[in-house]
Amino acid sequence: MTVKRKILVTAALPYANADLHLGHMLEHVQTNIWTRFQKLCGHECISVCGDDAHGTAITLSAEKKGVTPEQLVNQVHQERLQDFHDFHIDFDHYHTTHSEENRELAVQIYQTLKDKGHIISREITQVFDPEKNMFLADRYIKGECPRCKSPDQYGDNCEVCGAVYSATELKNAYSTLSGAQPVSKKSVHFFFQLSDFTAVITQWIQSGAVTEEIANKLKEWLDQGLKDWDISRDGPYFGFELPGETNKYFYVWMDAPVGYMAAFKYLCDRKPNLNFDEYWKPDSRCEVHHFIGKDIINFHCLFWPAMLHGSGFRTPTKVHTHGYLTINGEKMSKSRGTFINVRTYLKHLDPEYLRYYFATKTGPGIQDYDLNMDDFRQRVNSDLVGKLVNIASRCAGFIYKHFNGQLSRENIAPQLTQSFQKKAEYIASCYEKVEIGKAMREIMALADSANVWIDQQKPWVVAKQPGNEIQLQNICTVGIHLFRLLLIYIKPVLPEMVSRAEVFLNIAPLVWNDYKILPAEQTISRFKPLLTRIDAGQIDKMLDENKTSATPTEQPAAKQQGNCWITEQPVAQEIDFTAFTHVDMRVAKVINCSHVEGSDKLLRFEVDLGEEKTRTIFSGIKNAYQPEQLTGKYVIVVANLKPRKMRFGISEGMILCAGGEIPYLVQPDEGAIAGMPVN
Repeated sequence: MTVKRKILVTAALPYANADLHLGHMLEHVQTNIWTRFQKLCGHECISVCGDDAHGTAITLSAEKKGVTPEQLVNQVHQERLQDFHDFHIDFDHYHTTHSEENRELAVQIYQTLKDKGHIISREITQVFDPEKNMFLADRYIKGECPRCKSPDQYGDNCEVCGAVYSATELKNAYSTLSGAQPVSKKSVHFFFQLSDFTAVITQWIQSGAVTEEIANKLKEWLDQGLKDWDISRDGPYFGFELPGETNKYFYVWMDAPVGYMAAFKYLCDRKPNLNFDEYWKPDSRCEVHHFIGKDIINFHCLFWPAMLHGSGFRTPTKVHTHGYLTINGEKMSKSRGTFINVRTYLKHLDPEYLRYYFATKTGPGIQDYDLNMDDFRQRVNSDLVGKLVNIASRCAGFIYKHFNGQLSRENIAPQLTQSFQKKAEYIASCYEKVEIGKAMREIMALADSANVWIDQQKPWVVAKQPGNEIQLQNICTVGIHLFRLLLIYIKPVLPEMVSRAEVFLNIAPLVWNDYKILPAEQTISRFKPLLTRIDAGQIDKMLDENKTSATPTEQPAAKQQGNCWITEQPVAQEIDFTAFTHVDMRVAKVINCSHVEGSDKLLRFEVDLGEEKTRTIFSGIKNAYQPEQLTGKYVIVVANLKPRKMRFGISEGMILCAGGEIPYLVQPDEGAIAGMPVN
């Protein structure tokens, strides 16, 4: 007899400043499939999530929209409830970190850690915007890299040379919020002494809470020595104030994971059969499973278990980690229409198509997932329509037409049906271990064998032969039984399709243990198509709509490819005319262009700017142009950019490009000559 488990499942809290996109759905679909499987098996499995609603970015997004932060997060919350519902993501409760439950729990955890001596305060020097009258996070500061002198680098690391530094080290720094030159200012901050919990974290990692791959990465951080974690921010800041302090707030990552507990607490307060302490006490026998992306491993596998243990709560049973989503082999891009919002996808395609495709890709590792649109369409059409649904469509019509929907009581293929039933344990183990892709491959292999058997029996031929009615009924009954078994196995992935199939089969909602028996008597209804094929035009329309309607909710970051900066959307930051006049842009003729040995991004340009000697400029546009295309052409160059030493030589300017991930050279009109100023 299987022991009933009590499981709490969470997915990472999406940040509440923008629409949900397909990258979000990757994680939430995986989480939902695992949760539905546990419920199908009869376990008490509670799924909660919520919006991550605090931080400076929320405040800035609200300012741009002309609303308060509270209004923004409430609006986003309602939109997400609809998005998740339409994608068949059925949380037991979807909450928000901007809630009284979260405030109370965050304060409780903080106060307990402080009382036990795990939180200290000390004065630090930060970058301050004198015009906005606020301290600046690293993402809101830019300047020259203190190592390689590259311009427009963020306040924590250089995207050109890879250097890591503090924001106070940037040269010629400016605030991306106001354009003002930031100043250094001291402030008292509060730190969680993470190193106090080195032994606790080490033991937790060894308990099987993470995969070996993640454990090895965590061990690297542990071996380097855990640093104190700054858990406070100065106002103005949208969040919860630290108890007993003035104008000091919890850093967003301090109260964000507490949101898991808060969402569950909200549910427990409204459901008498749920007990918060039963799940969160240190000796709890219940399970807590987190599903997250690989970019937030440090928060969930270092800080979070330490915070929980230090404040008297249990640590997570398991943290399941996945990689990023790419589309057609590349990062999601607004310019190409592949930065796809959930709502846009739902306008054009059935959510269960994507649920299945993500399921086929899902494993326990942190490899990235690629949504290849051609493969997506072919796999859905082949597997779901051509294999799975095809079993029912080939058999149901004969049963309904010739036998009033009545299935036979006889099973003429016991070995075949038993082989399907014997696969239940293996498929269940795949779901349990989040090896969902393996489960899908096994299910489709079974569907293949069912279709082969039907091909061999040829019911369409038997139907034309007088006196073979019983044989026809028996053949098609086996087909329906096999289809029903496959529905059980794939129900966590395709809940709505299976629900429609249950209506057609006139059966109660399927549960996992239903695989053990075949119905003795069953009358089915008229078969209606359960899924239709994806047409390539549907995908094209979806991508085209994204290209025309995509608008950024925040100012996007410019990226540098070699010496060429690109951004997917225009930067909204205003500058005055005086600042613009400092930039010397000139027309240049490309005398020679060549590949750079050892670089997969750079091209080397020799350009004539009407000076006595030519200049050498490196530009990261190799993915868009071949050298022979560019020799003899005219380009626009920033001529007064300070020369920059690179691994491949000195770059003496910047070539202007436009576009997104594929750059396009900005070129002067016909008649321009080398050295001509650009006004």
